[in-house]
Amino acid sequence: MTASDAKPMAPMVMPLRAATAEYIEQAKQIRAGGGPKGIERQHRHGRLTARERIDQLIDAKSAQFECGLFAAWEMYQEHGGAPSAGVITTIGQVGGKLCMIVANDATVKAGAFFPMTCKKIIRAQMIAERARLPLLYLVDSAGVYLPMQEDVFPDTDDFGRIFRNNAVISAKGIPQLAAIMGNCVAGGGYLPVLCDTLIMTEGSGLYLAGPALVKAAIGQEATSEELGGATMHAEISGTIDFKEKDDPAAIERLRALVHADMSVSPVGMPPFEPVAPKRKPEDVYQIFRSESTQQYDMVEMLECIVDDESFNEYKADYGKSMICAYARIGGRPCGIVANQRKLTQRKQPTSGGGKSGPAMSMNMPAVIYDDSADKAARFIMDCNQKKIPLIFVHDTTGFMVGRDSEQAGIIRSGAKMVNAMSNSIVPKIALIVGGSYGAGNYAMCGRAFDPLLTLAWPGAKCSVMGASQAANTLLHIDLAARERKGEKIDEKMRKELLAAITKSYSEQQDIRYGAARGWVDRLIEPEKTREELIFALQVAATFPIEGEFKTGVLQT
Repeated sequence: MTASDAKPMAPMVMPLRAATAEYIEQAKQIRAGGGPKGIERQHRHGRLTARERIDQLIDAKSAQFECGLFAAWEMYQEHGGAPSAGVITTIGQVGGKLCMIVANDATVKAGAFFPMTCKKIIRAQMIAERARLPLLYLVDSAGVYLPMQEDVFPDTDDFGRIFRNNAVISAKGIPQLAAIMGNCVAGGGYLPVLCDTLIMTEGSGLYLAGPALVKAAIGQEATSEELGGATMHAEISGTIDFKEKDDPAAIERLRALVHADMSVSPVGMPPFEPVAPKRKPEDVYQIFRSESTQQYDMVEMLECIVDDESFNEYKADYGKSMICAYARIGGRPCGIVANQRKLTQRKQPTSGGGKSGPAMSMNMPAVIYDDSADKAARFIMDCNQKKIPLIFVHDTTGFMVGRDSEQAGIIRSGAKMVNAMSNSIVPKIALIVGGSYGAGNYAMCGRAFDPLLTLAWPGAKCSVMGASQAANTLLHIDLAARERKGEKIDEKMRKELLAAITKSYSEQQDIRYGAARGWVDRLIEPEKTREELIFALQVAATFPIEGEFKTGVLQT
């Protein structure tokens, strides 16, 4: 029996409803931050928690679009964990204007910066910069988490990049306002001072070095107020613009300043009257199939999301393994590129001068074929021409392989699709509903290709290949290495190795693993996909479409 004969253990696939229920419970736990003790400590100091501050800041009864809730999920366990990376980044309306809010969660390690804290804030800044959303920082942080300083301090996606972004975003005329409502020490002090407007509450601290460090460094004795209190910065250094008594007063001032900013317009109405979808949004649970061996019709699922009678499928009879369509969601036009998860039929030209008519073949579900990639590339170009945002709905195992596919030019067609997608000047939104594997992830606007926002359903998978294929490949490599060392591998050990490899790889392809590392902005409940995409398109409407669409050289 060879390594390739070993059958990998099939990774357990959780049905969509069960995966969603688990996600809802985990999200609830994450939102608790540092837990009751951390919340009590915050209140004892006369301060609100980060989530309480946000709730007071945004317009009453308006929705939030929180990004990165699962950041640092199951990471830093040896340090006690860091729920949501100790910072909340959310898009919400303030005075009717969409704003990106960044709020340190002082219930988690006093709001200290872990590596993922930096990456999460940088991602929020990137979204805000591209969509020209005002940035509102609610500052309450002890600064760098020193035990991990080497992973927080030096690189282009680390602590200093946040301040660089502050300066660049300000130069672009995108409003940045900061409210210090607690600690703001050491290098972290540069973030609010690099903003356009700075608010500070009494009892807060803004200084490069606290009393103990000043004493140790230069032998000088000074109080916290003398070094960086609100009164000192208001009356002596002149660093802050507004001194406020407490959190509610600072939030009220912040809201008033956003109201007064005429560089940003309130959220506009959609260009068309929203129409309810053809099917109920909750029907996605009946349509979708989690198991890779099962099929479903992507068009039926889209009928739960798009406005009824707005769906215009592009080249419906050609390249059927990919769905391309013009549509509206909540009255907002968009272009949809989605993988088809059922068997489809393909007609090919007659060869050899025969009279039997076109040859027929079947397209496998979730696979991107050469004709589909060509179709998608042409559709993406047309959406750029029409200046409408693109939504990529992922459920793909990747591009078709094999002799016939290679000879048909699958690499050339796939490269054409990637080129058109990469050079798009319209905003791109990615939605991962099932699998998103290998080059299929790339072509469907994976994280490396600048999506404005990436959403995903609970239970989705994302990796270079499926767990079963990867496990066999990794097992073969491992066995070969052991044999070179002279190890004898019996069947029991072979099975144990395969099980361990499959388990490890399955964990890594879990969408929560990617969300923990910032590869996904937001996990969403499937029945709320329509309203989530309506909000995403609302954000996309603020995205300035600049320049001319160009693809460069295409292999035709």
